Amino acid sequence: MLSKTSNVSSAPYRVHRERQRRRIMTAAQKLFDVDGIDRVTMANIISATGIRASTLYEYFSSKDEIVWALVEELMVQSSASIRTSIDDATGSALVKITALLQALGDELVQHSARVRFMAQFDARYAFDWSVERLVALEEQIFPGRFEELSALIRDGIADGSLRSDLDPELTLHAIVNAVIGAQRRLASLGSRVEKEYGQPIELLFRETVRILLLGLRAT
Repeated sequence: MLSKTSNVSSAPYRVHRERQRRRIMTAAQKLFDVDGIDRVTMANIISATGIRASTLYEYFSSKDEIVWALVEELMVQSSASIRTSIDDATGSALVKITALLQALGDELVQHSARVRFMAQFDARYAFDWSVERLVALEEQIFPGRFEELSALIRDGIADGSLRSDLDPELTLHAIVNAVIGAQRRLASLGSRVEKEYGQPIELLFRETVRILLLGLRAT
């Protein structure tokens, strides 16, 4: 059994380790955002953090481990925002879906680095990592997410705010892929898209959401 002294002394150590871990992840995310995940090496991350290589490897054995730690952290943050947007919305299912999609627009504007990182992860994940690992992480962070969101579509059909001919599961997956795809593309390309189309990325995203909602809304 640990003594009170051991418990007290271990608390600062845990704080120190968490601070070091955060330092590594923050430095890595900044490098990934500027140079891209593929171009960044462990040596780059060690240099950016200013710690010894042996210290960094106490926390992460590879760059992939850092990437997955960031994915988990950013998904937790994003899912919390989505949860809050749904819980705070009052009214029909359409109102809740609108709030959810608007929250993704807010994320694009307020946390663009987070969205850019997830876009990079998508590209890398498509070739390097298994879908089972990602699905397990998603289920851990947002258990029953698809069932809950498809139930929201069914609620909308029942309350008359959504079209009656919608397939709840298919509609859910179509919306999620369309909106997240647009969000991550706009965040990744940023000013390039704005120059190409002559519109700010926030406006382009909000218009995408508006058009999608028009397609869902009962007439």
